[in-house]
Amino acid sequence: MTVRPARPDDLPGFLALAAEVEHWFGPMVAEPGFHRAVRKSIDRGLATVAEDDQGLLGGLLFGSKPPLHHLHWLVVAERARGTGVGRALVEDALRRHVRAPAVVEVVTFGPDHPGAVTSGARVFYERLGFTPAEAAEPGPEGGSRQVYRLHLG
Repeated sequence: MTVRPARPDDLPGFLALAAEVEHWFGPMVAEPGFHRAVRKSIDRGLATVAEDDQGLLGGLLFGSKPPLHHLHWLVVAERARGTGVGRALVEDALRRHVRAPAVVEVVTFGPDHPGAVTSGARVFYERLGFTPAEAAEPGPEGGSRQVYRLHLG
């Protein structure tokens, strides 16, 4: 597995990853706003991918306004979940974009969301040291969301 900054030609890979999780996050693949967000993150050097010889294993979109940073979007391909891809993407983003003291936030599924357990997202973030915080606005599909925070340094 290789983790690297995303390039413009990675957009189809991001869309393929998005297609795998639209049932949890709502429409993305056909949404021009999602395409713009991916391109903007790539252009700013804030998008990261993990890949192997079969294609993209995962993608991450990051946002940074120090000392506050955001994991805007993180998806690991179904075939690669549970293999360390998500951890590698997050660790790379933190290493490249965050200087302590800092806070990193991510909005993930609320505890009652059907994807909370199935996706493993809440447990994943907790294993990385994030802690649950306040509720966030519901997702586009109407499911609950919660902010998780990681305090560094």
